[in-house]
Amino acid sequence: MVYVSIFGVSMLMGIKDDGKTPVILVDTKTYAVGFLTNWNLTFQTIFLALSLVHDVLEWLDKQSSSLGTKIKYWRDVIFCGMVLPFTMFVSGMFWTVYAIDRELVFPKIYDSVVPWWFNHCVHTNIMVVLLVETLLQARRHSTNRRLEMILFWTVALSYAVVYYTIYFVTDRWLYQVFGVMNWWQVCLYQLFIWAITYVFYIIQFPINRLVHGAEPTIDNNEEKDPVDDKVHDNGRSLNPEENGKVAADGLPGDSWSLKFRSIKNNTENSRL
Repeated sequence: MVYVSIFGVSMLMGIKDDGKTPVILVDTKTYAVGFLTNWNLTFQTIFLALSLVHDVLEWLDKQSSSLGTKIKYWRDVIFCGMVLPFTMFVSGMFWTVYAIDRELVFPKIYDSVVPWWFNHCVHTNIMVVLLVETLLQARRHSTNRRLEMILFWTVALSYAVVYYTIYFVTDRWLYQVFGVMNWWQVCLYQLFIWAITYVFYIIQFPINRLVHGAEPTIDNNEEKDPVDDKVHDNGRSLNPEENGKVAADGLPGDSWSLKFRSIKNNTENSRL
């Protein structure tokens, strides 16, 4: 992921605004901040960095330290609130539109600058991270739903502001799929983007439970011994399986109040 990020930066730096380069390529460099793919790549890089640090702490047996706990907490929050929903949207929407008409999302002229493997790294292989994390990490519920929602909507709304600001300033859409729509269609499409991304956030938890199973629950009734297993005698119980050894009747043997109660019962039942 680090190599992909470095390569991406060097690739953008190689685009020259010399009057001969097509405008669409120059815009790709100038307004790189306006592509959700780049935002998502940043989220994944941060997440993988936190995961690496936490793994190192596990090797050092320091995962339960204050630092290890905080790193694990933020790793899971960032994954649930940012990485998974936006990765699902970026990959799913990109290849859906690409299959319909690639010129609407990844014009053929990009092939002269963007290698095929880089395109798959930022639009296909990112799903591998989600698959591996879902199989290896049990995240049956949100780590902190309120914080995850704050991060989610901060990203969703901030990106919309950046994207539409670029359009109003330059009068050009970074993603040409918006260019074939009128304004009410753009508004509906934007609402759809927010809705489907939110759905991706919601469904990750039941899917994770399908993989890892529901959280184990303890049934208190299973801890109770059958009455027939023990013979009771004046507050004491004899377990036939222990060859006559005396055991406390399911209660702590070091309780002074129970010992006193047992002595009292024996005294009251005495013939003296």
